[in-house]
Amino acid sequence: MAGALEGIKVLDLTRVLAGPYCTMILGDLGAEILKVEAPGGSDDTRYWGPPYKGTESAYYLCANRNKRAITLNLKTEKGKEILKSLLVESDVVIENFKSGTMEKWGLGYSKLKEMNPKIVYCSITGFGHSGPYRNLPGYDFIIQAMSGLMSITGSEESGPVKVGVAVSDLFTGLYAVVGILAAINERNQSGEGQSIDISLFDSQLSALANVASNYLISGEIPGLLGNQHPNIVPYQLFDTKDGQMVVAVGNDGQFRKLCSLLGIEDIGVDERFIANSERLKNRDELIEILAFQFKSKTSKEWLFHLNEAGIPSGPIQNMKEVFGDPQVIARDMIYEMKHPTAGEIMVVGSPLKLSRTPVKVRYHPPLAGEHTKEILLDIGYADEMIEKMKVLDII
Repeated sequence: MAGALEGIKVLDLTRVLAGPYCTMILGDLGAEILKVEAPGGSDDTRYWGPPYKGTESAYYLCANRNKRAITLNLKTEKGKEILKSLLVESDVVIENFKSGTMEKWGLGYSKLKEMNPKIVYCSITGFGHSGPYRNLPGYDFIIQAMSGLMSITGSEESGPVKVGVAVSDLFTGLYAVVGILAAINERNQSGEGQSIDISLFDSQLSALANVASNYLISGEIPGLLGNQHPNIVPYQLFDTKDGQMVVAVGNDGQFRKLCSLLGIEDIGVDERFIANSERLKNRDELIEILAFQFKSKTSKEWLFHLNEAGIPSGPIQNMKEVFGDPQVIARDMIYEMKHPTAGEIMVVGSPLKLSRTPVKVRYHPPLAGEHTKEILLDIGYADEMIEKMKVLDII
C-alpha cells in the first residue's frame, strides 16, 4: 500500500540530527528523500562513535533510513548544476547550512522559486534568519542552555544539567515536518510554494510549554525542581524498599486513592493537601510523609498496587529493559533490516501508526553517495559522464 506522502520528492541538504530526523519522518511516510552530501560523506554523525556497526555509527543509523544518497561537490559549477536539476524536480528542499550559505552559492529561496515556483524551502538554523544571533552556530547543547531548559533541569545538588537526548534538535525536526506539511497543503490550494524559517532556539523555547507560561503569567523565575513537577504534587520519583519508581498523580481524586493505598487516608482529606493548589504550597511536608510510606514495599509491589488502583506510575527502565519490554514489541517499535556494510541492524520504529497507509522501511540508512549513479542516470547523465565526474571529484 502506498505511503501517505508518496509522490512527494524531498531534496535533503541537512546533516547531524534536526534535519535528518525531519527527512526520515517524511521518508517513513512515503516521500522520496534524496540525501545530498559532499564526496566522501559530509554528515558529521557518520563519525560520531563508537559504537559502530561495521563502519556505520549508531548515531548516523538512528536518523537516516528511507533515503537514497547522492554526493555532490557544491563548490564546483557542475555540482551546482546537478543540484539545480534535482531542485527543479523536487517538491521540498531542506537545508541546515549557516545563514547565508545557500545565497552565497546562488541557491537561496529567491533564486530557487524562479526555477521552481512550487518549491517548499525549509531552512533549519540555530537561531533563525533574523535577530542579533542569526549568524551564531547552534548546537543542541548550546540551545538547551540559552533557551532556559537547563535552568529548570537538574536538582540543587546537581546544578543545571542537559537532557540526556538532543531534544532541541528533535523538537526542531518535528516542527519542520509540521511546517513542511502545512506548506504542501497550502500549495495544493494556491499552486505556490513558500519558504520556512525554523530555528532550534525558537523550537526549544516553544517546547518549554507550561514552564514558559508560568513565568510569563507570574513573573516568577523557576528554579531546579529535579524530578518534581512545577504545577502538580505529587508528581515525581520516590525511593522504595529496593529501588526507585515514578508516580504521577494528576488530580485530587487520584491523590485520595493514593493516600488510601498507602494507608494514610487522613492525609487525603487534610486541608493542607486536599487540593493540588494546597499541595503545591505544602509540597515539602507532604513529600516527606509520602516518601516514608513508599519505603515500606518494593518497587514491583507498589507498581502492582498502583496500577490496580488506576494511579499513574512506572518503573525507571534502562535501555535493555526498555527494548525487552513487551509493549515495545507489541507496538513494532524495533525495526530489523539488512545493511550493505553493517549487516543486520536494528533501529527504533516509527510512532506513527496510520491505518490505511502504514509506515514502511524501504531503504536502509544509505552509504555516502550510495545511489549517486542511479540518480544521475534518472536525470539523463550517461555512464561515461558519470565516470568522468567521479575522477574530477564532482560526485
